[in-house]
Amino acid sequence: MPKITILPHEELCPQGITFDAEPGVVLAKAMLAAGVKIPHACEFNCACATCHVIIREGYDSLSEPSDNELDHLDTAWGACAESRLSCQAKLGDEDVTVEIPRYNRNLVGERE
Repeated sequence: MPKITILPHEELCPQGITFDAEPGVVLAKAMLAAGVKIPHACEFNCACATCHVIIREGYDSLSEPSDNELDHLDTAWGACAESRLSCQAKLGDEDVTVEIPRYNRNLVGERE
């Protein structure tokens, strides 16, 4: 079972957190279950890029990004080679370290 480490984020996870998650689970859903209020304006449909994260460790253990995900990542603030949409990245067996960018495309700031 992989350990997921969320680096500190001023609003969404000020202290940071580490938790276990099941392989095959979508990263955004695992984060929400652990109490990390990751924005997800499109309800996990790969349509908005508000759940953009940067994978600092364990990128290769995640599922491969689809062309649709890569297209949406092009619109994400601060996207880089290690960026993923957390609503599309399925966890593998290895530990993952995640950074939530300071800004995202969700101008309204709605969160679950």
